[in-house]
Amino acid sequence: MTQLIVLPHVELCPNGAVIDAKPGDTICDTLLANGIEIEHACERSCACTTCHVVLREGYSSLQPAEEIEEDLLDKAWGLEPTSRLSCQAVVADKDLVVEIPKYTINMVKE
Repeated sequence: MTQLIVLPHVELCPNGAVIDAKPGDTICDTLLANGIEIEHACERSCACTTCHVVLREGYSSLQPAEEIEEDLLDKAWGLEPTSRLSCQAVVADKDLVVEIPKYTINMVKE
């Protein structure tokens, strides 16, 4: 089984986590199913950037982002070359090291 290694996040996962992830599931669904309450204001419909993550390892194992995801990522706080929307990034067969950014752009909360 593929492992999802979540780096520590002050609010969501202070100690970090190592999670068994099922290939074919999204990173977002895997995090939520394991008690890591990543924001997902659009209910995982690829309409916001609140579930933005940065892949520190394993990025190349993911299918390329579609154009709509790429367009949304341009609006994400802390965008990096290995950024993805976790609701769109589907786990494959390689372990992933995921960093959840400290901030999100969330119109609902602002």
